[in-house]
Amino acid sequence: TDYLLRYHSLDIDVHEFYRYLDKLHSTQKEVVQQISYQHTLQILSGEISILFYDVTTLYFEIEREDELRKTGFSKEGRHQNPQIVLGLLVSIDGYPLAYEIFDGKKFEGHTMLPIIEAFKTKYKIPKIVIIADSGLLSADNIDQLQSKGYEYILGARIKSEKQLIKQHIFSLGLKNGESSMIEKDENTHLIVSYSDSRARKDKSNRERGLKKLEKQIQSGKLTKSNINNRGYNKYLKFEGEISVSIDSDKFDQDSQWDGLKGYMTNTKLSKQEVIENYGHLWKIEKAFRISKHDLRIRPIFHRLQRRIEAHICIAFTAYKVYKELERQLRIRKSTLSPEKAIEIAKTIYSVTVRTPITNQPMTKVLILNEEQKNLAKLFGF
Repeated sequence: TDYLLRYHSLDIDVHEFYRYLDKLHSTQKEVVQQISYQHTLQILSGEISILFYDVTTLYFEIEREDELRKTGFSKEGRHQNPQIVLGLLVSIDGYPLAYEIFDGKKFEGHTMLPIIEAFKTKYKIPKIVIIADSGLLSADNIDQLQSKGYEYILGARIKSEKQLIKQHIFSLGLKNGESSMIEKDENTHLIVSYSDSRARKDKSNRERGLKKLEKQIQSGKLTKSNINNRGYNKYLKFEGEISVSIDSDKFDQDSQWDGLKGYMTNTKLSKQEVIENYGHLWKIEKAFRISKHDLRIRPIFHRLQRRIEAHICIAFTAYKVYKELERQLRIRKSTLSPEKAIEIAKTIYSVTVRTPITNQPMTKVLILNEEQKNLAKLFGF
């Protein structure tokens, strides 16, 4: 309401918004997804054959669970807070296509197929390549993708491979920029690549995780009863029920994986094509980051499920608009980011006056500085 009053001189009671949300949740989700699909299809010259899928969690500052908001594995580290799980499907350039909301306990690996199947059926797409990260890699998902005729590129958990394959990976002796393909079976290939920059990043992440663990041990916050084996907790070892310490051997052994990255695929693409296509997955990660921070999808203060669903629908629409602004800036060869363009636009005002002679309204856009002038010239207003 503050935004509409300040920028559009609209004084609307907050309860009118709530009533609109009640209407929105059941009527507009399919509409906005349809519009987004058609617009994306036009942008991509009539073909959408590669889909990227990812999942995030959105937590709530509440204590009690309900049918939708439940405690589960939180990607935001808020394991005590009830949450919802949000699955998002985007195109090759990060344009949003479809989304679905799941209860907070839903295992992320079980969210992918329902969205993809519904999308393929709705738009009658004959062939789709699915790209997703290693969190969605499970034997069940791979079996279903294979049986339903999908091609896929999934992030591989190479540290969890059988010992024979791990030995094979180490024997490759890959150097910076090199990759190799390993046949898993007649349909599935494991591609492994190495880069120096990734090795530096992996090492930095391990060392940062180790320092965090050491700090927690010193503070007495870590005990056998209150930790799990996720993340860097694997570097811990226990003596009895009380003593917790760092397993330096495990930490040192993990260094041999620095710089290595795996990709599981059943496509006929070359190694480089698989790696390049998977590389676009950062765009969906960026979509979640933008939605959470720039578009303020959280915090969500709504209590009713229908209003939570409407809130997500609005956020999906806002992200689509954001992506179109990004595209328009790129078409105009502007160096402005969408965030900066929005920031400047918020400082531009217009005034409407009536002339004493004709009594007709006249609107004038107020351009007061160079930034505003450049934006106005860019978009012709």
